[in-house]
Amino acid sequence: MVISEENENYNRVIGAKSAPFINSLATKYGTATAMDAGYPSGCPSLAAYIILTSGSTQHICDDGPPISHPLKVQSIFGQVAAAGRQWRGYAESMPSNCSLTNTRDGVYLVRHAPAPYYLPERAHCADWDLPLGTLTSGHLHDDVAAGNLPAFSFITPNACNDMHGASSCTKPPIAAGDDWLAHWIPAIMAGPDYTSGTLTILIIWDEGSVLSNHIPAIVISPGTHHVSDATKWTHCSTLRTVDELLGLPPLGCAATTTSLVKAFGLATSS
Repeated sequence: MVISEENENYNRVIGAKSAPFINSLATKYGTATAMDAGYPSGCPSLAAYIILTSGSTQHICDDGPPISHPLKVQSIFGQVAAAGRQWRGYAESMPSNCSLTNTRDGVYLVRHAPAPYYLPERAHCADWDLPLGTLTSGHLHDDVAAGNLPAFSFITPNACNDMHGASSCTKPPIAAGDDWLAHWIPAIMAGPDYTSGTLTILIIWDEGSVLSNHIPAIVISPGTHHVSDATKWTHCSTLRTVDELLGLPPLGCAATTTSLVKAFGLATSS
């Protein structure tokens, strides 16, 4: 499970009083202290999500919607489906399955939920890219409670809860993101998928700032205890980690980097 957060440098989150829950996770489980987005800091968010899921920016350096970037390339979503397994995108405040456009209030941003960009997965997207729901009902709640999470899931909090912000948001971004995780992470970890030892959770920020793409990265798994690692990883490394955990061949730039598996004691499917 990959949970995406937004637009904060490492030192704005790690050690911050406004993020007590995130810092408790970093201490108890694992944190990559030298993670970098791995692409020019002048490019906005979408490039990060495309690297994370395809192993390349696909020459994207803007935040255009899927109609502007209809990608006919392989992705982690396609890899999972080709292996006969299932994936899910769970996007908070998404108005309908596989929504291709932002909501007017800017709370659901399609560029933060990358599955709709991949044309080869559009048929699956209609069934597998879903509104997240709430802590008490909806797709993510129901799948967690039933122990029915897919092989790969990509979780997108809405813009008020992923530290991005929007005009309708009422809380400071970092505090809001920390509070969202403080409610959802315990619920996910209490579910059968995690308690059975089969779920790894990666909390990854898309980018840092216009000055630096040094970002936080939190690793949670039953085998990860008090790990702080200063290896210089990137989003390519995150993708490689997901591929290794699922027993899939490394995709794109993931083939030329190392994963977080060994450093954080993660259990692979092989």
